[in-house]
Amino acid sequence: MQRILSSIALTCVLLCPLTAAAQTGPSNCSVPSQNLYVRDVLNSYYYWYQQLPAGVSPTSFSSPEAYLEAVRFRPIDNSYSYITSAAASDAFYSDSQFIGYGLSTQTGSTDLRILQVFDDSPALEAGLERGDRITHVNGQSVAALVAAGTIGGAFGASEIGVVADITFDKPSGDRRTARMVKRLVTIPTVSLTRVVDLDGRRVGYLFFRNFVRPSEAALNDAFAALKAAGATELVLDLRYNGGGLVDIAVHLSSLIGGARTSGQVLLNYVHNDRVGPALDKSTRFANPEQALNLSRLVVITTRSSASASELVINALRPYMPVAVIGDTTYGKPVGQYGFTFCEKVLAAVSFSIKNVNNEGDFFDGIPPTCVAADDSTHQLGDAAEGSFAEALNYLRTGACSATAEAASRSQRRLAFDHPPASAWQSLLNAW
Repeated sequence: MQRILSSIALTCVLLCPLTAAAQTGPSNCSVPSQNLYVRDVLNSYYYWYQQLPAGVSPTSFSSPEAYLEAVRFRPIDNSYSYITSAAASDAFYSDSQFIGYGLSTQTGSTDLRILQVFDDSPALEAGLERGDRITHVNGQSVAALVAAGTIGGAFGASEIGVVADITFDKPSGDRRTARMVKRLVTIPTVSLTRVVDLDGRRVGYLFFRNFVRPSEAALNDAFAALKAAGATELVLDLRYNGGGLVDIAVHLSSLIGGARTSGQVLLNYVHNDRVGPALDKSTRFANPEQALNLSRLVVITTRSSASASELVINALRPYMPVAVIGDTTYGKPVGQYGFTFCEKVLAAVSFSIKNVNNEGDFFDGIPPTCVAADDSTHQLGDAAEGSFAEALNYLRTGACSATAEAASRSQRRLAFDHPPASAWQSLLNAW
């Protein structure tokens, strides 16, 4: 059995034995051998293998990455499938770590708005906070970088020691400069937990950042604290959560549903017709002791909420009302198996995931119940912050506020962060 990294982003599971080629990898690590290995994996496991172009020679490409880019099934798989280093993949999924500066941003026409800064990071040491705006990176204006379409590479390669000199404005108007140097940064999986009183009810708030191995213990602690505090409602904030391990999504969903959903079908894996008979399966809800046993859920999303974040919403909806506050989600109802070769991981789309009602093809994203702003003028978890305030209003009234209704009628769309440089970047949602 191969250790497979599968995902709505990636999850570590043991499945049925794979083909000999998939288990042993390429015969050597020359570029032609790597490219041929990627071709063989795609021909067997790729969800859209029937759409792979004929007559394309893998050995004519300069790298397996270039070959994958040439043959992926467009327009659906523009960025879902990817190849990254095995070291980066293991650091993220095992330890919630990546090489970077430790900040999340949203790109405007003239600046990068700071959405989140991680603890113990170069960004925090540089004095950056949510609501600040970066105007220059390494002497170039963000406006020029956006206009040139090069903003995605403005912060340089994902390597320790890469430097970024930035100019940024505080909300007060104060302009500052700082130097950041990339290093290994830890993303806090559960970044914030609190409880607020709402008309005599205790409402839990949980800001959840990524579905990785350390998330299980962090979620257990967070839900135990919410349960001890008497929370009977939950606002689950997934606004920057690009996904991660499917089994963590199963655990989170089970912590929410508890006895209400225990033993019921949570998701169905659907593969292509070549491997489907062996690999198609269903996964069921558990009933962890920390579960809140909720009867409804409110989730905050943006267009950076992807993959496993969308899985949780889709899986729970057949069993309870799930209201989505914020903006339409990313749209990734498919997952990958990760094939390790030559110190790399090929994460090729290999299956779709459906809920118990076989619903799940939300390639255009999951639309919001109530439109709301990602309000960086307030801190995350502040009851006055735009999306959290709308979530509380929905719990109080069962309807969208007048502001949200007006935004929905005008089909206003919130500013979407710059297109990720890669599917890996969309998963991290951080620099």
